[in-house]
Amino acid sequence: MLFRPSLSAADATAPGTAGSGGSNASNSGSSSRRQLARLVRLPNLLIMALCLLLVRACLLLPHAPWRQVFAPGFALLLLAALCIGAAGYIINDYYDVKIDAINRPGRLVVGRGINRRHAMLAHLVLSGLGVGLGVLLSPLLGLVNLGSALLLWGYSARFKRVALVGNVSIATLTAALVLLPELQLHTGRSAVWGYALAAFLLTLVREIVKDVEDMRGDAQHECRTLPLVWGVPRTKWVAGFFLACLLLLVAGAVFNALFMSYRYGLGLWLLLLVLAPLLALAAALRRADQRQHFARLSTWCKLIMLAGVFSMLGLV
Repeated sequence: MLFRPSLSAADATAPGTAGSGGSNASNSGSSSRRQLARLVRLPNLLIMALCLLLVRACLLLPHAPWRQVFAPGFALLLLAALCIGAAGYIINDYYDVKIDAINRPGRLVVGRGINRRHAMLAHLVLSGLGVGLGVLLSPLLGLVNLGSALLLWGYSARFKRVALVGNVSIATLTAALVLLPELQLHTGRSAVWGYALAAFLLTLVREIVKDVEDMRGDAQHECRTLPLVWGVPRTKWVAGFFLACLLLLVAGAVFNALFMSYRYGLGLWLLLLVLAPLLALAAALRRADQRQHFARLSTWCKLIMLAGVFSMLGLV
């Protein structure tokens, strides 16, 4: 059995309480499902699925019927990507048990709710399934999925502990996710590359911010992340540089939407829900000097990314 539920007070009582047995079993099953959802980061997987769907429907096939959008090949691509993503979250938690016990003790799953051996088995099965489905679709997609799985393993085992290397790894994987539907369809549409670049830059900023947030646990386990090597002030300048690049990219997209292609809905969405929050993020980053500040900035980045994903609807 994959899950190892903790012993509750009811479980420790004498076996004569038959009325509580069904309730305990139900609670145990509910707890197991919550642990599984937390392990694979279910909300993040749903955002990944939404991103892939909007890229295909809005950027690549904006006028195609829904039957073409939801073709079986896309369903397999979606399943493969989610398998690779879930496997990546599992292997990351597998290697980060000690660090997460310091940085995020309330969210620790592997080793507490889930056996480490079973977690590794789940990672291997999901990775193999993701790569196999990719090969079934095309050799290129199989190669991309294999590279993603290996990069996720390398990130969890080593890269995330090296200054900037782990940050760039995750940012590259995020950009690759955006490009997956294009690698399947080969439409040649340029907009998808702009979104991929934006995803790369915003993810890179968020990963650097998270390194500052997680300094305490990283330092105790001899990680060499950017804030531990260069210090927090210099790290903020590095994050600010990539944030400035993203601001220029989004400002160009706003100008193009409003004054070149006359997509006013898209332009206003990007202006009000992406560019303006990015400017506020830059100001908050400049002032940030406590752990909770950087935790807030990390959440802010996720919300801006979600707004960017929904902006694809303006291209239909």
